Amino acid sequence: MDNLLSIVTFLPLVAALILAVFLRGEDEAAQLNAKRLALAATTATFITSIFILVQFDASNTGFQLVEETEWMFGLTYKVGVDGISVLFVMLTTFLMPLTIAACWGVTHRVKEYMISMLVLETLMLGVFVALDLVLFYLFFEAGLIPMFLIIGIWGGKDRIYAAFKFFLYTFLGSVLMLVAMIAMYVDAGTTDIPSLLNHQFNAGPITVMGWQVAGGVQTLLWVAFFASFAVKMPMWPVHTWLPDAHVQAPTAGSVVLAAILLKMGGYGFLRFSLPMFPVASDLMAPFVLWLSVIAIVYTSLVAMVQEDMKKLIAYSSVAHMGYVTMGIFAANQQGVDGAIFQMISHGFVSGALFLCVGVIYDRMHTREIDAYGGLAVRMPAYALIFMLFTMANVGLPGTSGFVGEFLTLMGVFQVNTWVGLIATTGVILSAAYALWLYRRVVFGDLIKESLKSITDMTRREKAIFAPLVVMTLLLGVYPSLVTDIIGPSVEALLTQYDIAVANHVPGTHVAANH
Repeated sequence: MDNLLSIVTFLPLVAALILAVFLRGEDEAAQLNAKRLALAATTATFITSIFILVQFDASNTGFQLVEETEWMFGLTYKVGVDGISVLFVMLTTFLMPLTIAACWGVTHRVKEYMISMLVLETLMLGVFVALDLVLFYLFFEAGLIPMFLIIGIWGGKDRIYAAFKFFLYTFLGSVLMLVAMIAMYVDAGTTDIPSLLNHQFNAGPITVMGWQVAGGVQTLLWVAFFASFAVKMPMWPVHTWLPDAHVQAPTAGSVVLAAILLKMGGYGFLRFSLPMFPVASDLMAPFVLWLSVIAIVYTSLVAMVQEDMKKLIAYSSVAHMGYVTMGIFAANQQGVDGAIFQMISHGFVSGALFLCVGVIYDRMHTREIDAYGGLAVRMPAYALIFMLFTMANVGLPGTSGFVGEFLTLMGVFQVNTWVGLIATTGVILSAAYALWLYRRVVFGDLIKESLKSITDMTRREKAIFAPLVVMTLLLGVYPSLVTDIIGPSVEALLTQYDIAVANHVPGTHVAANH
């Protein structure tokens, strides 16, 4: 099928336009039609995206299913996928129908809500398939707008503050990236990402305002990209927007934010920082490794003292993203494989945990941990599902959470034993806060009057969790489903990276890195 990537990317946008133009009214029937159309569109997108996986050849490390056409102002529309990006496309299309199904209870401005979610899906997919700098930047930045609206219109009581904090943090980081992209175009004469992957940016030392910068232009470009991706991940200490955004966002917004949007930072490091600025990445790796360790330990400790369930899971996300950045900048096969696996796994697990919070929030309208206790008595199915995802979040062997953490720690131990050792304490800390949360919410005596009439999960809610349960357990026992696809592309990236670093003699231009 020709134009497969474009069809998958823009199908949700077409559905959003149909919703905007043809659906009228705010009555119950119109609301139901909006939800049904959004669910149908996201499901059709997922089914179509399966053909991408069917046609994808993991042994080919280049870009596949490439589409290229002249666009406007001399710019090129170019999309394609490789072993690193194809699974992020699948993750996005897999999660969006479940997210739409999870917001069936929304009654306020339903049409606009569904339009925002559909537009957001197109923009997220665009980030993962873009093979042109300008196209990547447009998708990367435009994704802020629907998420800003989702938090700002359908969020909690402090939603405006949280929405602006989210927008300003992520937007300011990306301004530096835009400056770096312009500099790259001036240097290389192209915005084509595959061409830039083979371009040699100067890595000889340069002097900036009296300071000598090791790694030269590469380091300056690396720092600019790092500013954007570190906020997006988010890394410590620029993570403070995330807990606020999660707490105020509606359930579906939290799921998309944790499961997909955070992955754009990690994907950016793998697509730009490591292959395009290898010498700078090598120079800055110790800095990133220690930042990652601080994130893992510090945010795990902060998670332990949270009273709000969403805030606790949000801090847990920052800690898990610490493993991702650590694995990426270990720059070896286990580390990078583990980082990608951790991102895919975290998409299923964190998305499911936010849905778990949503299930009881819909019934009780509070996220305070102290408001619950003894739910296992009234909600046995919920208690079972919540336990599975709590264990996956901790990294229990047999779940997908274990594989990613184990691989990243293996990769890091080869590079820096101290970083690996301290990061491993994060596994113990995650068990502490996750099991503490589970015990206080699910176990104990059912003594609170308000909980005595609470009902267990509906058939719709169970149906939403079923695919997430399957994927979490399947990847836990059969991780080669992911590693077989990403392995060859990661190996090619690291070979190129190692050659560039090995051939670089300080004080000279970087050698050819392809």
